[in-house]
Amino acid sequence: MSTTQSERLRGLLEPLVSARELDLEEVEVTPAGRRRVLRIVVDSDDGVQLDTCAELSRDISRTLDESDAMGATPYVLEVTSPGAERPLTEPRHYRRATGRLMRAKLADGDELVARINAVDEDGLDLEVPGVKGRKPTARRLAFKEISKARVEIEFNRKPASEGDESKEEA
Repeated sequence: MSTTQSERLRGLLEPLVSARELDLEEVEVTPAGRRRVLRIVVDSDDGVQLDTCAELSRDISRTLDESDAMGATPYVLEVTSPGAERPLTEPRHYRRATGRLMRAKLADGDELVARINAVDEDGLDLEVPGVKGRKPTARRLAFKEISKARVEIEFNRKPASEGDESKEEA
């Protein structure tokens, strides 16, 4: 049974990523002219700092240089964190998005925009915004009911609670 290059790379790189208490979200090799791009996406519950990506990139580069995992064709290495609008595909993605607005396409074909209030092993507790002056409503959604989901970017996001607002009183 042969494995794909991405699977071999994942096996090689997972220990390096885990050693920094990060999750290896994606390993992608794509052609780019005469070379390839190796894109490694990492994340954690606390997010990923730029310095951490840089340090991890050096470790990965050294490991790849010592192995033949990428072969002889030149490549560019990118180590990054997921974008703000990345798909939510694992329970940990939803957990990390708690408090954020999400847009989901449901298995029954409906679409839902709601705020993630809580996440457990079975699904999500959501707050669905009210329409035309109505109050928001609570909704429970099982993971199996979701076919696609992603975080919605909010430019005018309100603080989670009054205690979160910065006080400018002197």
